[in-house]
Amino acid sequence: MNLRKHEFIGLGVSVVRATDPSLVGVKGRVVDESRNMLIIESGGREKSVPKTGSRFWFEVEGGVEIDGSEILYRPEDRIKKAR
Repeated sequence: MNLRKHEFIGLGVSVVRATDPSLVGVKGRVVDESRNMLIIESGGREKSVPKTGSRFWFEVEGGVEIDGSEILYRPEDRIKKAR
């Protein structure tokens, strides 16, 4: 599956790797996305995780792991570029 074409909001996600060690292991649902960040609701709180330097595991079709640098676009631009 080409996750770059997929809408992230609403998907389950886990942070596999991050430059900030406190973000590794954050697990929850994507509630918003910007060019540089994924906003994840985890444990009733929202955490902003930078795409740069992070690796994510998305709960879609059995699970897909993707590097944040591959999705480092505004959501609408990312979907257009992946065509």
